[in-house]
Amino acid sequence: MKAILNNEDVRQLVEVFYSKVLKDSDLAPFFKHLDFEAHLPKMIHFWSFVLLDEPGYTTNVVEKHLNMPLEHKHFERWLALFNETICELFEGEKVELAKQRAAVEQKLR
Repeated sequence: MKAILNNEDVRQLVEVFYSKVLKDSDLAPFFKHLDFEAHLPKMIHFWSFVLLDEPGYTTNVVEKHLNMPLEHKHFERWLALFNETICELFEGEKVELAKQRAAVEQKLR
């Protein structure tokens, strides 16, 4: 296991995580309509901003998700998959930061 050190690590996290989301029967319906080729760089930029202090991310993530018909169980499932994925791939302080930030984002929605 290794630490999250750069954009390639963040890319791996996002790609592996969303491959799980797209296979999950509860979450896939909310994401299957997305153009992942266009959306993936935005998700990588967000997590690079959070984990690597990459500048320039200004989108309000919570606001982007407010109109989605999500229930608490969907957020819980999203968070469980996220935590599972990051712990499978990485270790270290950035893992804990990512888990904390994901939990905060979930609570804000």
